[in-house]
Parts: sequence; structure tokens; C-alpha cells
Amino acid sequence: MSEDWRLACNKRRIIRRIMDRLSGIGVFVEAAEAGSFSAAAERLALSRSAVAKTVGRLEARLGVRLFHRTTRAQALTEEGQAFLEHCQRGLADIRAGEAMLAHGRRAVAGRLRVSLPVLFGRRCVAPVLTGLAREHPGLELDLHFTDRLVDLVEDGIDLAIRNGPLDDQAGLMARLVARQRMTVVASPDYLARRGAPADLAALAGHDCLVYLRGGRVRGWLFPMPDGRDAVIRPAARLRFDDLEALADAAAAGLGLTWLPCWLVRDRIRAGTLAEVLTDQPATVFTSHAIWPRSPHPDLKLRLAVDRLAERLPGAAEL
Repeated sequence: MSEDWRLACNKRRIIRRIMDRLSGIGVFVEAAEAGSFSAAAERLALSRSAVAKTVGRLEARLGVRLFHRTTRAQALTEEGQAFLEHCQRGLADIRAGEAMLAHGRRAVAGRLRVSLPVLFGRRCVAPVLTGLAREHPGLELDLHFTDRLVDLVEDGIDLAIRNGPLDDQAGLMARLVARQRMTVVASPDYLARRGAPADLAALAGHDCLVYLRGGRVRGWLFPMPDGRDAVIRPAARLRFDDLEALADAAAAGLGLTWLPCWLVRDRIRAGTLAEVLTDQPATVFTSHAIWPRSPHPDLKLRLAVDRLAERLPGAAEL
């Protein structure tokens, strides 16, 4: 037997083993998603016994029980639920690959569930993602706006945007997508009446508007030459738990406030707000995209993260 013939035989055996391993996956997923063998059989135009036998052969090959079965109902076992999630991701990748080939280009299809901080998400992130959806008609977006730190797996989220330092991200992937520079601003009317502060110490003599979160006033951070941050907590009679309301109050001439550049950019360009303390180094917060760790993230997730990393820096700058 020639070497070429031996290699061809080995290749056929490998392909046959792969096909055997994939056998029954589609039927299992259909049965799990349909909720019963009977409903899956109807969807697949098979008999109920054919579905049950296919699932039984799959369980025998895997050596685990995928469903709890009674005469009245069936439900996934813990192993079955875990296996289902892997199978669904694999089938989604296959469908994405088929869509790519069918369209002859980098097509994106399916649902992407994204969690976004409310204001930053609405102002900066959502326009990038909806622009992506405009380019790919097969892409479905579920955008959830919340400042709560969601559990991606528990809440069924594919992708989240987090502002600030990341905590322990076990089981998650992360990519830096933007930097948010902070700035102190006030209205021209306020500055005409009270003057601009010359340095950080001068803030004590000014009316300040502060951000209140979780019942606590958030300090204003300024990097120092020694690498530490100076934390300024100005006395303030006006406190807000909404950043946009802070910007509105500053534009109305009620005092100085410390806000991200992306939020006040248009007001500065329009002349309703002006930056002060521009010689003082500014604090910069990072924004990351995070998603559940997977050896093969699907196409729509990869493309969304790439687009955010490409477009968000411009959206978050002054």
C-alpha cells in the first residue's frame, strides 16, 4: 500500500469519526429548544421515536444522561444544559460561516445581547453598534442600558461595556475600547461673575456641582507628579445622581463641575460651557468591552468588539 493511499485512508477515517461525533447534535438542540421530543419531531419532520433514538445514541456515546425523562415531561440535566450551551455556540458559528459564504462577503447574522452604561452607552456606544446593524441587515441587537454590574452568564449577555478599572474577570475576556478624559467646566456667565480657579486649591472658593452615586459624593480626581491622585471633594449645596443634569446645571451658570469630555464636547463647541484648569493633568478612565471566554467567539461578537475599538476612541474624545 502506497503512502498516499495510506494518508487518504487515514483522512477518510478522521472525517468519518468527526461526522460520527456530530451525529445527533442538531436533533438534541432541537429537542432541548422545542421542550419535547414530540415537538422536535414535528419541526424536523421525523417520528418521535426517531428523535428519542438519536438522542439515546448521543447519550450513549457521551456517557451521560442529557435529559430527565418521565411519562409526562422531560427536562435537561445539569450536564445536558451545559452541553446545550456549547452546541448552540457551535451551531451559531456554523450558521455564521454559511452566511459568510452565501453572501460572498463578511456577513453577520443573529442576535447580540449587549449591556451598556446608561449615559455613555446612549451617547457613544449605541451609535457605533446601530451603525454596524445598518451595514448588516441580518444582525439583531438587544441593547440593555443599565449602570448595574451585570453577570454576563447569569443575565444572558453576550457583550458588556465597563467603565473604570476591571475587577476579577475570571471566565471573561476583555479589550480596551476607549479612554475617557475628565475635565472641569463652567458656563461663560459663571466665569465672568466669579472668575476661573487658578489651581486646585482655588476650587474651595467656588460654587461646585457634584455627582452623587450610591448616596456618596464622588470625588474629583487629579493625577499628581508622584503618581498618586489628588482627591478633591468640594463642598456643594447642589448634588445630582445624573451626569447630564450636572451638565445642564453648569450650563445654567450654577457652578463648576467635573465631567467626562464626551458629555460636554458639544456644549464646549457651542460656547455654553468652557474648560478651566487646563494646565492641570487630567484623569483618564478606561472603557473595556468584556464577554464570556470562548475558544471561538462568533463572528458578530468579534466584529462588534473590533468596531467599538475602532470607533469609540473618537466618540469619547473632546
